[in-house]
Amino acid sequence: MSVPEFETWIQQQNVARTVLFLQEHHTFVPSYQHFQGDNHFKLQKGMKNHHVDNNGWSDIGQHFTIFPDGKVATGRSLERSPACIYKNNNHAICIENLGFFDTGKDVMNAAQKDAIVRISAAICKRFNIPTNTDRIVYHHWFDLSNGTRTNGSGTTKSCPGTNFFGGNKVSDCENNFIPLLKSALNEPITGTLETQPLKYGYVTASQLNIRKGPKSTFSILGQTSLGSVLRVYEIKNRWYKISKSKEEWVYGNFVKDVKRAVVNAHVLNVRSGPSVSFNRVGSVVKNQEVFVYEEKNNWSKISLDEQWVASKFIDFS
Repeated sequence: MSVPEFETWIQQQNVARTVLFLQEHHTFVPSYQHFQGDNHFKLQKGMKNHHVDNNGWSDIGQHFTIFPDGKVATGRSLERSPACIYKNNNHAICIENLGFFDTGKDVMNAAQKDAIVRISAAICKRFNIPTNTDRIVYHHWFDLSNGTRTNGSGTTKSCPGTNFFGGNKVSDCENNFIPLLKSALNEPITGTLETQPLKYGYVTASQLNIRKGPKSTFSILGQTSLGSVLRVYEIKNRWYKISKSKEEWVYGNFVKDVKRAVVNAHVLNVRSGPSVSFNRVGSVVKNQEVFVYEEKNNWSKISLDEQWVASKFIDFS
């Protein structure tokens, strides 16, 4: 798609899962020297084959690839989390920007620069993602060994590049990239929902049908996957309406309640069980949004696997 085509297309997409974050990456390989002007799909297929055959993933890792000529290609289903930042893929949309944007390597051209800004802004608008560095993140800010957000210290990749819009540090994003996104948007995005959902819930079935009404006799509009966090706006006869404006319903027996929360500590340890006696497996940082799947003895489970934080260091929305 061209940028204008994408801006129209993304607003028309029905996505059941809750999206909180936008990830920015560069591909490293392929880079500008591999792009020939007409081989978009060949390069996209090559990345998918690498992700599936070499990495063992079920699909290409990213949702979108932005090419040097400003065109964008779709990838992984929007209903699925990406496979791009270790332990930080839940509730995210991933963009891979084709190129190697470290200093001294590819110099991003004007067409791609404009496309990255406008496409990122369109995604923020569609999913109500605030334009700040709590929600718009670079791969470089996360430790490769445990997924902890370190803002660039420790063992990290340079991704999306040491010269990506002036640099890959948090301050570079705040000073260079975020202002461009804000300029591309007609109005500021705060992340506040106009209509607050009754509650949130996660899908417990491997695939859950989305129907046009609150009965199994209604036509299927699509599906959402295991672990996806849904917004529930109405409940009728054990069916959940998951859109504030459209008739999109799922059967509530396959949705279990979760609570949305925000980290209030500067750095909060994540442990493998609900006490300090369990091993530290990572950390989350202040203002990071999480979903709580279970509570036990003043501890909160923030993932479907064993990841727990002390409840006093999170504020429930």
